[in-house]
Amino acid sequence: MTAKPARTAKNKGTGKVKRASGLHPMLAAKLWENPCWLSFRVNFVAHHFNQPVYDWIEAVHGMSAPEHVVLYALALKDGITADDIVASTARPKNTLSRGVAGLMQRKMITRRADPKDRRRLILSLTPRGRQMADITVPALVAHEAAMASSLSPAERRTLKKLLDKVILNQSNWPTIIA
Repeated sequence: MTAKPARTAKNKGTGKVKRASGLHPMLAAKLWENPCWLSFRVNFVAHHFNQPVYDWIEAVHGMSAPEHVVLYALALKDGITADDIVASTARPKNTLSRGVAGLMQRKMITRRADPKDRRRLILSLTPRGRQMADITVPALVAHEAAMASSLSPAERRTLKKLLDKVILNQSNWPTIIA
């Protein structure tokens, strides 16, 4: 069965979004009959953001996803460690280590010992790395804006606040499924 484009419309009386007609039946089931509603929605949106973005970055710039994860993190906050990036991405350290090695080989980042703790290695963007971030990050921002285009500015702010609240509660999330 070929999925038709989803259509949504707000009911003028209630302001609620009506269920889209033409949705693939499995997508409809996962949206409205799924007991794991949050994880499905977050994963669905993340996948539809990440996959095309990382495919584009690799095809156009020859950069792997782990390399760009490191580059993006350093573009946001330069002078951090790989452990800082692991903590903020939930990606395995060995995967990000490959990203760091690739960026070092491409001369997009540098690594130096932290003067306060010589065991810690501080990562920084080089001018070449900053230039790559200046090319790729605006494309990510535009892709995200297109994905969120059905939301009003107020809805975007509300969604951000709600997701922030969930993420900031991470210390209370179970780490083992029993």
